[in-house]
Amino acid sequence: MKKILTCLVAVLLAIPALAAHHESAEAEVNAAVVAFNEAYASNDVESYFSNYTDDATLYYFGARQDVAVYHKEWSEMVDAGGGVEKNDISDLRVQVMPGDEVAVATYFVNNVTRSPAGETTMAKAFESDVWQKIDGRWQIVSLHYTEIAPEE
Repeated sequence: MKKILTCLVAVLLAIPALAAHHESAEAEVNAAVVAFNEAYASNDVESYFSNYTDDATLYYFGARQDVAVYHKEWSEMVDAGGGVEKNDISDLRVQVMPGDEVAVATYFVNNVTRSPAGETTMAKAFESDVWQKIDGRWQIVSLHYTEIAPEE
């Protein structure tokens, strides 16, 4: 009985330490999401794309997108004078999976993009990102971006 009680006490003492580690992972992902969106908002192409794994699964505008193709197209648009004028996120929620190596971040995006010709496009969207800790760094392995139809 004494061994059982000792094991139970050891387990109960470990729970707060595990919870603190889990909260730390959540804070890390939260910071990564904010930095990712700030890089996008400031048209820092290389910082923005450094958040993706090379083989990340991206889905937006109704189709899967290739990271390398997206990187090339976005670089060309920014180089030509286009880019992001506004990219505000709200209602950020981070869910860390058991093991603290994978997390899902969901949030709303209010975005204004400028074409190289100076035309602006406004969009409201909902985004879901799957982040994985790889070699000590959080990176996006999957992203799903869905625009929300404007209210009439």
